Amino acid sequence: MNSYVFLHRIKGPAMLLVFGITALLNEWDILSYGRSWPLYLIVFGVLQLAERAALMQWQQSQAAQQAYAGWPAAPPPPSSTSLSITPQPPHSGEEK
Repeated sequence: MNSYVFLHRIKGPAMLLVFGITALLNEWDILSYGRSWPLYLIVFGVLQLAERAALMQWQQSQAAQQAYAGWPAAPPPPSSTSLSITPQPPHSGEEK
């Protein structure tokens, strides 16, 4: 599993963990919900940045592998999409 998929899957549980820690801090009268909204934005932003960085790294490694292996970027387009049948000229000297 690449790191992009991991970060994409862990984003929800990480936010739930932050909400749970905030609830615990609220119960202990250390940090209230009204003052914790910047924490949610910071955690969500860091996860988004990490996810995008992992995606860019994966895309660059895929492009490097394709360029190194000499794979064509795309197959050549077909010359024609319609079927054309051309008659053969009759053979000289042959009769039925």
